[in-house]
Amino acid sequence: MAAADWVPGLRAVAEYRPAWLPKDVVAGIVLTTLLVPQGMAYAELAGLPAITGLYTTILCLLAYAVFGPSRVLVLGPDSSLGPMIAAVIIPIVASDGDPAKAVALASMLGLLVGLFMTAAGALKLGFIADLLSHPTQLGYVNGLALTILIGQLPKLFGFSVDGDGLIEEATAFARGVVNGETVPAALAIGVAGLLVILLLRRFLPKVPGILIAVLGGILAVTFLGLSDDGVDVVGPLPQGFPPFTIPHIDWSDLGLLAAGALGITLVSVTDTISTASAFAERTGQEVRGNQEMIGIGAANIAAGFFQGFPVSTSGSRTAVAFTAGARSQLTGVIGAGAITLLLVLAPGLLKNLPQPMLAAVVIAASISLADVPGMRRLWRQRRTEFSLAIAAFLGVALLGVLPGIAVAVGLSVLNVFRRVWWPYRAVLGRAEGVDGYHDTREYPRAELIPGLVMFRFDAPLIFANARTFREEVRHLAHADPPPRWILVAAEPITDVDTTAADMLEDLDEELNAAGISLVFAEMKNPVREKINRYGLTRTIDPEHFYPTVEEAVAAYRSISSLPGEPAT
Repeated sequence: MAAADWVPGLRAVAEYRPAWLPKDVVAGIVLTTLLVPQGMAYAELAGLPAITGLYTTILCLLAYAVFGPSRVLVLGPDSSLGPMIAAVIIPIVASDGDPAKAVALASMLGLLVGLFMTAAGALKLGFIADLLSHPTQLGYVNGLALTILIGQLPKLFGFSVDGDGLIEEATAFARGVVNGETVPAALAIGVAGLLVILLLRRFLPKVPGILIAVLGGILAVTFLGLSDDGVDVVGPLPQGFPPFTIPHIDWSDLGLLAAGALGITLVSVTDTISTASAFAERTGQEVRGNQEMIGIGAANIAAGFFQGFPVSTSGSRTAVAFTAGARSQLTGVIGAGAITLLLVLAPGLLKNLPQPMLAAVVIAASISLADVPGMRRLWRQRRTEFSLAIAAFLGVALLGVLPGIAVAVGLSVLNVFRRVWWPYRAVLGRAEGVDGYHDTREYPRAELIPGLVMFRFDAPLIFANARTFREEVRHLAHADPPPRWILVAAEPITDVDTTAADMLEDLDEELNAAGISLVFAEMKNPVREKINRYGLTRTIDPEHFYPTVEEAVAAYRSISSLPGEPAT
């Protein structure tokens, strides 16, 4: 494999067009106005110092520009990962509340996520993104949005609470409001900032609402002296480029970090593949899922070595960069460079940024994260999948973010298993005016052939549903009068495993004893080859396999002295 396949940045440099430069520079500057406040806000959402959000943003953008295959994808701290990071590190540092330990844990978490992502990409495991089905992902994201919203309300109101989980946090917040802990100046500036962000996003989407709100908050604190009225501010940031740091942790914490890293990896992979697919269509690129994971993995590793934390792709920031004219990953490099200049030349520029404004930025992100119309659509289209979404939502809201991931994955897997375990089954008949044989539930007046039952089983025949198949066929065999043939329309049966093969052998002998033949039509060649390999034709008559349902019906009519099908 060529070096450019492993390091797409080399190809990007070789293929770069000078005409792209002005657009990439402008897009990078526009993007920076979003990266700075969101990076700081999402760092605090993760329970970390705001400066680590800027460190993380710089390193992940630079690393992805080298190892990421997409020309426009933007990485950074993410609102969906923030609560997951906090869920891992806060229980470990809760006893002493040491910020340095929290940063070390988060950095190690980033390294683990990076290693898992890189390994998954190298091993071509992009399919793990399919472990979160759309309904369960929808429920998980909505639960996450509510969790983020409730968690940020105290900061918006100017006070803090101690609570473990959504219910405790909501109760503590309500208690704080009732007890008069609200800081009016903090609430005013936070709500004003939130309204600016939401209204501009709704009516003037090209105007940088977050930047305007943040600048307005800084000016208000500076000229109105709001910090004297109880409004917490970010304070001065450390000056200079983030230092290279190898995170030191206790070995006893590694298990919890690894478990959290697996959950974050799954969410990040799912988000990355979906976002990359959406923007690949607009840029004319093909999605390289495995290389995307390597690129995201490299970004996480780079952030982990510079006091950063796990990152993912950002659909909103990618959209901003794309709309601003981004043509290559130079846009991200420009953004990283601009943030570095801010830290080197003017670290005090953001010292008066009010904490309630950061809460407003996060709450706005949680509102955009939620997808209520998607839930309504599921309710209208398929109640079963709506129930799965609700269960995933409750898993996150009531059990917590990391257990919620486990619930969402478990529900996705169980939903697949359920469809295989209890697949759709149908008895077929000849419907008037329609060619072929069709489900009698859809065509209640369909003609049934005396003595012949045509049965369709819409799933591979495996250990999980072998009993279901057997019981269904037994039920058909016990009709009054009993059929002479039970014809299985086997086109949907894509596999037969050894458990199902043993069941078919026993079932065929049982039916033969009752004078009933088990017959198959339209069985795929690979499945028929397995039938032969299992030796099932010792009991099932080899003549009872027909290429089409029509030929099987004609054969039955010929041996039963029934008239043929009318011409159509």
